[in-house]
Amino acid sequence: MNQGKGIVLLVTTSNPQTQLFIDYLHQQLDCPVSVVAPAADWKGRDSSHVLVLLDADHIDEATMQQWHVKAAEETGMTLAAFNLRDEDHAVEVLSAMNLQGVFYRSDPLPLICKGLNTLIDGYLWMSRSLMTRMIQFFRRQQLNSYRPVCGLTHRELEIIAMLGTGASNTEIADQLFVSEHTVKSHLYNIFRKIKVHNRIQAVNWARQNLGAPPPLVGRRRRNEPPLASNGH
Repeated sequence: MNQGKGIVLLVTTSNPQTQLFIDYLHQQLDCPVSVVAPAADWKGRDSSHVLVLLDADHIDEATMQQWHVKAAEETGMTLAAFNLRDEDHAVEVLSAMNLQGVFYRSDPLPLICKGLNTLIDGYLWMSRSLMTRMIQFFRRQQLNSYRPVCGLTHRELEIIAMLGTGASNTEIADQLFVSEHTVKSHLYNIFRKIKVHNRIQAVNWARQNLGAPPPLVGRRRRNEPPLASNGH
């Protein structure tokens, strides 16, 4: 196997069907294939590139967001998802996180291997129709960015973005250095302005109108020491 091309990391639950899939990938791909449980705290190995393949059938939204954040923090990590139901499902997932490739439940194994090799070589793997829909989606968001969004303040936009990462009220308060009571007040105002009733509805609204939430990279939590300065 070619260690220089990196590894494929399959994020899924372990079962006989999964093992058959893994055995097939071992035979067809010119690089190592590893498996990790969805909630496992995987640490990067000595590899120039890691292609993470998320099993949409066995990973919940919060766990997908955790891998989204990890990919933003790790250099050389590429995210893809498989077992997506259809193109509508792919659009939904792509609007929430940065994926370079998508595979559907109906995709035959040889096509999946072809797509994985394409991703390993540094290219995208998705259909033209899906790319077209995503371009249209992001164009609408770009237009929205040039006009007020339902009267939301900058702080309210920041909080609604954090909701999309699965952050709790306590975690949001820690990130913004405010009290949980203040966070709850902001959430009440956000729900009222965008006419939703709960966090899930707010996250769905944000994805349609604001785009994928940015990973919480570079923020300090309360009581954490400041980052070292480089003198600039």
